[in-house]
Amino acid sequence: MEVEENQVRTSWRESAEATNWDHTAKKRKQNPMPDLVIRITEGDEDADEDDGVCQVKDPEEPSNKRVKPVAKSNSLTGVISPVKTPALKRIGLSISRSISFRTDVRPLPTPPLRARKASSFPRRRNSQCWSDTVENPDLTAKEIKRQEVIYELTEGERQLIADLSLVKKVYYEPMLKLDILTESELGQIFGTLDSLIPLHEDLLSRLERLRGSEKTVGEVAPTLLTWFPCLEAYVTYCCNQVGAKALLDQKKSEKRVEQFLRLCQESSFSRKLDLWNFLDLPRSRLVKYPLLLKEIQKCTPPEHPDEDTLPDALELIQSIVTEVNKKTGEAECQFYRRALNYSESNQRLPEIQQSRFLYCHGELKSSKGQRLHVFLFELALVLTRAGEDRDGGSVFQVYRQPLPNVLLNLEEIPDGEAGGGSFRGHFTGGHDRVKNCFRVSSRGRSKAHSYNLQANDSFSRQQWITSLRQAIVQSRDRSVAGSPVAPPPDPALYHIADLSLSSDTEMSDRAGH
Repeated sequence: MEVEENQVRTSWRESAEATNWDHTAKKRKQNPMPDLVIRITEGDEDADEDDGVCQVKDPEEPSNKRVKPVAKSNSLTGVISPVKTPALKRIGLSISRSISFRTDVRPLPTPPLRARKASSFPRRRNSQCWSDTVENPDLTAKEIKRQEVIYELTEGERQLIADLSLVKKVYYEPMLKLDILTESELGQIFGTLDSLIPLHEDLLSRLERLRGSEKTVGEVAPTLLTWFPCLEAYVTYCCNQVGAKALLDQKKSEKRVEQFLRLCQESSFSRKLDLWNFLDLPRSRLVKYPLLLKEIQKCTPPEHPDEDTLPDALELIQSIVTEVNKKTGEAECQFYRRALNYSESNQRLPEIQQSRFLYCHGELKSSKGQRLHVFLFELALVLTRAGEDRDGGSVFQVYRQPLPNVLLNLEEIPDGEAGGGSFRGHFTGGHDRVKNCFRVSSRGRSKAHSYNLQANDSFSRQQWITSLRQAIVQSRDRSVAGSPVAPPPDPALYHIADLSLSSDTEMSDRAGH
């Protein structure tokens, strides 16, 4: 297409976008005065937008002629495609700025994308399966599933190592160098995290050596059976987490600490996780090993060499997880016992000091609508009000009289029953049904105590009822037998003690394990 160097003149009729043609493709005779004339002065490629001039002349020709859009043009049709719209008078009204075109009639370049903030789109892990790393594996579906689980085990170790190394490099070292926290405070918060990295690097190295030339793994159980005892190091790390979480929450109230942690969380490397999410990764990894081994066991055929060793490895890792849970529960119980603040001497029940673990703890409401933090210790139920000491640490003011578990009575309150009228007045205004309530009371004492409590949802209520029943039965059995030693609670209930029962999501996630 030829375009004049200085200017291009293009004419359109008022009722069409281009020159008219008849059915024989011959150009019709046009009125010497065109309907609309647009004069476009071509400027340099880098010229300003004001270099072009657009002139529009009013038409003075009858509009009863039949017209047809131009199918081909030697001027601007390569740039402006014909459109089925009304007369160009509408276009003329919308043109408020000049137009310039390139002489080579190439498509206009795509404008560059604006750079997005890294914090808006955190990096995600690449989800890759074992079958993505091999081509047409000649294996049965069951064996492919087995290789997928082993690959997940291997990649999980790799990701954990990367995350723990990131925590050390991005959180620990900068906070120490910038004097955001003291070395002693960082030691309490991070605990023995640094010692876990070489431990998992060892397992990753062992698993990678098992992979053959076809990227398949044969026997994996003997390797795990010899490595699992290393996980006893988790006892120290997990026992420290109770105090570490409390200290971290306390330090977050300081401006420098809060700003540093917020900037880190908004950065792309954090994947929207906060520091505590990273510090809790080892514990999450620990409880996943039994699940992975069970999946490997399901996919292992009877004639496989792993068939005889996998049960031993599974039994070993389950015993380690149970021991870590037990020691963590004891450390948690001791931590909260020290945080109790008694207003009366008769509240100091010996059962509280003799308790070695917590069945559960979390937020409940009293019949008056007060928010209480309730602890179900091994031997006593304690109602408290959460608060802070002078240093910003957590304290729990004992509310009313604690109740020994051996004397507890538990009663489920059906939804809709007011429970003495107090619940309905404080929670529902006397109109709606009262839900998720239960009653605990003592028996056999000179003065009876009864407390109506309300959980945040039905799931939390059921968890509390289950824990209370277990505590009551075990306390009475121990009292009858005269044995001071109590069996540990159901391992599934340990997870309840790690969280506030006000969180539906957390409770659901824990219940899924």
